[in-house]
Amino acid sequence: MLPQQDPEFVRGTFASISQRYDLANHLLSGGIDYLWRARVAKIVSNWAPRRLLDLATGSGDLAIAIQGTCAAAEIVGADFCLPMLKKAHEKGLQNLVHADAMSLPFRDSSFDGITVAFGLRNMKSWSGALQEMARVISPDGHILILDFSLPSNPLLRKAYRFYLHHILPSIAGWVTGDKAAYDYLGESIEKFPHGKAMTTLLEESGFHHALALPLTLGIVSIYTACRRADVK
Repeated sequence: MLPQQDPEFVRGTFASISQRYDLANHLLSGGIDYLWRARVAKIVSNWAPRRLLDLATGSGDLAIAIQGTCAAAEIVGADFCLPMLKKAHEKGLQNLVHADAMSLPFRDSSFDGITVAFGLRNMKSWSGALQEMARVISPDGHILILDFSLPSNPLLRKAYRFYLHHILPSIAGWVTGDKAAYDYLGESIEKFPHGKAMTTLLEESGFHHALALPLTLGIVSIYTACRRADVK
């Protein structure tokens, strides 16, 4: 059975760091997070979506990036943490929904695309959330997941793990005032499937043509897939 996250812990954790969440992200990534989102937005623009759900939208940075490349698309941002949605609203996003990924308040086949950036890893059940996403995506609609992964190079992986568990929590704790939130980050990245394990999970959860694209030496990856037409 795949590991599950405690939704109340996750909600409380993100609520506690919401005011300085963006600052911490930009600082800890050295600003590379802007490039990751730009890459995602370019991929999504090739789908030419009419209606797209940015799930676990958080403070809305990915939804804003996608708006810049998909001006004709209706983009809905959804998150189960109200303080994070408030930050997204402050940035000008209007089409926001307070929703839990495990039980989305949308009809079947409501969207022709879904993006999830650094959010699936925090959900109660990865397979359950993916199956719920498959329900609200139209047949052959697209899904894209952007999340942390582990480098394939053994030496780089060792150095990255040291950063995750010893350096990152201290810096982030100083920025946000909540070191425990970033202790959790490292632990969650270690548990989260990546590479072939993630594409297999997608294939088992109602999708096909799953692909993995490692970025920045493998510390993050983009996963894309299409919803199978036979999903009920």
